[in-house]
Amino acid sequence: MAGVRGQGRKFDLDTALDKAMFAFWEHGYEGTSISMLTSAMNVNPPSLYSAFGGKEGLFFAAVDRYVATRGDFMGRAFAEEPRADKLISRLLYDAASHYTDESCPGGCLIISSAVGVTEANQGIAHRLRDMRNANVSLLSKLISENVEDGVLPSSWDADDVAEFIGVIIQGMSQRARDGASRRQLEQVADRAVASLRPVSSIAR
Repeated sequence: MAGVRGQGRKFDLDTALDKAMFAFWEHGYEGTSISMLTSAMNVNPPSLYSAFGGKEGLFFAAVDRYVATRGDFMGRAFAEEPRADKLISRLLYDAASHYTDESCPGGCLIISSAVGVTEANQGIAHRLRDMRNANVSLLSKLISENVEDGVLPSSWDADDVAEFIGVIIQGMSQRARDGASRRQLEQVADRAVASLRPVSSIAR
């Protein structure tokens, strides 16, 4: 694994990012202080600043780490499912499983870590918003392509369905943070999938 040297201290980058990721995930961007980060990562402040440039740089490095590890189910689903209906089902049930994983703070880091921030940190919130919106747009694009190809019926409105699924997934993340169980979120997924069945048969 890659190591980073700074101010006489060398630390394992992946391990340090995992610690930072969990801190931001649990406490949010503004709720996580530099002292909390250096304690969790077992590094001194000069090492942190030398490696990441500061708190914001560390945060987005931790977000990248999340996307590549704990949150990779979404990227894999988009990469592996060419049919939007199958993708939707997979996203919903995978979210129910991953968002309620008891080894994690719960929910989704990208959804929950900057829900409410001060004006000074609006740029953080906007970058995360853009990441979330990009997934909704990607789903809408796939639905449109499937409709054009005759894979899905013309009754599917790409933007409406993609927005609906985005709202459901973001709501599932918050409910997981509030203590909803995997089974409860799977029941939400059941209802969401069932609501789309009149226009397409979606297998879990």
